[in-house]
Amino acid sequence: MSYEYLTWALGKGRLAKKTMELLGMLGIHCEEVMDPDTRKLIFTNEELKMKFFLAKGPDVPTYVELGAADIGVVGLDTIHEENRDVKEILDLGFGKCRMCVCGYEDSAHKLKDHSQIRVATKYPRIAGDYFYRKKQQTVELIKLNGSVELGPIVGVADVIVDIVETGSTLKENGLSVLETVMDLSARMIVNPVSMKLENRRINDIASRLKEII
Repeated sequence: MSYEYLTWALGKGRLAKKTMELLGMLGIHCEEVMDPDTRKLIFTNEELKMKFFLAKGPDVPTYVELGAADIGVVGLDTIHEENRDVKEILDLGFGKCRMCVCGYEDSAHKLKDHSQIRVATKYPRIAGDYFYRKKQQTVELIKLNGSVELGPIVGVADVIVDIVETGSTLKENGLSVLETVMDLSARMIVNPVSMKLENRRINDIASRLKEII
């Protein structure tokens, strides 16, 4: 990490766009970040001594933990699933959705009865923590990377654990939300060493963001 520049790792897509909009309200700008035609990987605002780079969501906590970035913006689901040594300091209030247990309505009793079930998910750490620690229910976790809704449909799982925004995909496939695991939103995370060495700058940005959220 550079202690001259404050470096941000932003999750690609909507998170990055919304983050730059919020920072713009504080007078922190870097137009190149949102340029779809650029081939650059790192973007710099020399006046404010800040650098920005875009990364896939699951990589953001890794970059922050290892010190490649001082600050990261990523969803709470990614923070929990990656389980990196980072400090979460602010709920940015956008990207709101839920992590839920979903399936056919006739599977609801298996959750209440604490039956041994198969759970398909992209988030085995979150699902495991929910079932093993919170519900104390024995499950077989099946890691899928694509459309996890297929799990119950093709019979490889009883339920799924996945992010739900509108619920339209579930409804179209005859599935519904059976339980809510956690509420999600975009969070600002910081490298613990950066938090000590750049405490004043980071806290100043965080407090100003808090005022406008």
